[in-house]
Amino acid sequence: MILAYYAVLGLATLILVAQFSSITLCVYGVYYAYERDDLVRLRDYLTSPTFSLRANWSGPPCICNSSRWVGVSCLDSHVVHLVLDELHLAGSLPPGFLENVTFLSRLSFRDNSISGPLPNLTNLAYLRDALLSGNRFSGPIPLAYVDLPRLENLELHENNLSGWIPPFGQLTLVDFNISYNHLEGPIPQTPTLQKFPRSSYDHNPGLCGRPLETPCAVTPPPYIPPTPTPAPIPFIPPLAPPKKGLRAWIIALIAAAAVLVPLITVVVFMLYCKLGSGRKEQAREDQGGRGLVEMMERSGRHLKSREDPERSVELDIFNREIQAFDLDDLLRASAEVLRRGKLGTTYKTILDSGSVFAVKRLNYMNGLRKKEFKQHMHMLGNLRHENLVGVVSFCYFKEEKLVVYEFVSDGNLFELLHENRGPRRVPLAWDTRLSIIKDIARGLSFLHQSLSSQKVPHANLKSSNVLISRSNQNFCAKLADFGFFPLISPRKSLEHLAIGRTPELSQGKKLTHKSDIYCLGIIILEPITGRNPGETMDDDEGIASDLSEWVKKTVQGEWSTDILDVEIFVANEGHDDMLKLTEIALECTDLVPERRPEASELLRRIEEIEIGNQDNN
Repeated sequence: MILAYYAVLGLATLILVAQFSSITLCVYGVYYAYERDDLVRLRDYLTSPTFSLRANWSGPPCICNSSRWVGVSCLDSHVVHLVLDELHLAGSLPPGFLENVTFLSRLSFRDNSISGPLPNLTNLAYLRDALLSGNRFSGPIPLAYVDLPRLENLELHENNLSGWIPPFGQLTLVDFNISYNHLEGPIPQTPTLQKFPRSSYDHNPGLCGRPLETPCAVTPPPYIPPTPTPAPIPFIPPLAPPKKGLRAWIIALIAAAAVLVPLITVVVFMLYCKLGSGRKEQAREDQGGRGLVEMMERSGRHLKSREDPERSVELDIFNREIQAFDLDDLLRASAEVLRRGKLGTTYKTILDSGSVFAVKRLNYMNGLRKKEFKQHMHMLGNLRHENLVGVVSFCYFKEEKLVVYEFVSDGNLFELLHENRGPRRVPLAWDTRLSIIKDIARGLSFLHQSLSSQKVPHANLKSSNVLISRSNQNFCAKLADFGFFPLISPRKSLEHLAIGRTPELSQGKKLTHKSDIYCLGIIILEPITGRNPGETMDDDEGIASDLSEWVKKTVQGEWSTDILDVEIFVANEGHDDMLKLTEIALECTDLVPERRPEASELLRRIEEIEIGNQDNN
C-alpha cells in the first residue's frame, strides 16, 4: 500500500516537472539557430532609408508562437511568416538564405526595391504564398517553383523578369500574376496556367499564346496529361433481334415524352418564379441589410477570401478624428445601395461600431498598379475642405478598387432641384440656391489650387456629384467624385466623366482647368432655370445642344424671365442676382476655353452677389 502511494506520488511529480520544464523552455525562448542565421544574413544584405532591420531584428526570432522581430510570425518556435512589405528595402537577397527556414508558409516582399535574381525556394515544402511583386527582381523565374507542392499565391508582377514561363501545374495555385515584366515565349498550355485571366500576363511584350490575343509564330504543343491506365472493357452481350410490331425506339420516345413534357413545364414555372424573386431580391438589396462582401458577390464581383489574413489589417485612415477600423470591419458592415453612377456604385455602410461611411466601388480601374493607385488616393485623402467630401480610406484589390468617404446624409443637388416636382413640393428658396452655388465655387477653387498640377482637377463636376448636408435651415454643399481623371483611360473619361460634354473636345483642343469651369457654368444654370441638363431642350430655332446654348437662344442678348425656374420666379425677388449669375454662367460656358474666368475669380464674384443679396434682405 505504501509502495503504491509513493509510486503514484512519483508519477505525479514527474508530470509536474515535465510541464514546468516545457513552460520554462517556452518562456526563456527556445529557437532554432539555423533559422535565425539565415534571417540574419538577410538582415545584413538589405538596407532602407526609412527602416532598420538591424534595429528591429535582435535576439531570438521566435518565442513559442510569438516574435518580436518586425514582419516575422512564429508557430511552435519556428518561423512561418516573413512579411516585409513597403519598407523601401533595397539590395539583393543573399543566396540560399531560406534553405533552413523550412516551415515558412508565407513570404512577402511586396513594393520594395529589391534587385537581383528571385530567391531559391527549393526546400520550402509548406510555402503557400510567394508575394514578390513591385520590386526590381531580374532574370528568369526558377524552374524549381513548379515543384512547390502547396503553392497557392504567386505574385511576381511589376519586376524586370525575363525568359520563359515554367510549366506550372500545381492544382493548389489560385492566384498567379506575372504582368509588367519582360518575359517572352509561349505561355505553357497547362490547365493551371490557362485558368488565369489575361491580366495575369499583360505587359510582357514577348509573350504569346492563350489567354493573350497575341498568337505564337509556332503554336506550342498542347499540354497532354498522363494517360490513365485503361479500365477493362466490360462484356456486353449481343442484342436480341427486334420483334415484329411497334418498334422499340418509338415506344421509348413516347415514354420519354410522357415524362419530359410535365418536367419541362415544372422547370419553366420554377424559372419564372425565380426570375420574379430575383427582381424582389434586387429591390431588397437596394434597401440594405446585406454585408458589403455579400452584395458584391451577388453582383458577380469578388473580393479576397474571408479567411485571408490581409482582411484583418488596419487601413490607412486619413482623418485622425475617425475611430480606426480594419478591412474586415468594412467588408462585414451592412450595406445599402445609395446610387449607381457611371464611375461605380456607392454604398452606405454601417460598421459594427455604429460609424457610417459611403463606400464607392470604382469601375474601369482594374488595370491600375497598386503603387499608382495608392499614391493618388493618399494625395486625395490629404485634401481637407468643408466643401469637399472627405476621403477616409481606400482598398486596393486586383479586381476591385474601393474608396471610403465620409457619409453625407441629405442627398444631392440634382435631387433637390429635379425630383418630386409638383403641387405638394416645397420649392428650394433662392437664398439657399445661391448659397449652394457659392459652396460649389469654393470647393472647386480649393481643388484648383491644391491639384494645380493636374490637367482637370475635378473632371466630373455635375449636380448629382454635389452632395448636400443640412443642419436646421442651413445647407452645405460638398463636391464628390473628384480627382479620378488621371486614373481613367482617355476613352473612358470621355464616356463617363462630365468633361466629356465640353465643346473643346469637338474642337480638338486639350482638356484643362477651364473644362471644370465649363461644368461649373452648367451647374450654375440649373438652379436658375430649374432644367435638367440631360434632357432635350427645344426652342423656336430647334434643339439646343446643351443648357447653356438653350439659355443663349432664349435670351438672345436681352434679359428675359423666360429662363427662370417657375418655382423661384413666383417669389418675385432676387431677379437681379439671377441675371448677374446667368451672365457669369455664360462666361463659364464660352466656347473658347481661354476666355473662361479662373475659379478664384468666379468665387469672388459669386460671394459679392451673395453679400449684396444679404444686405438687401
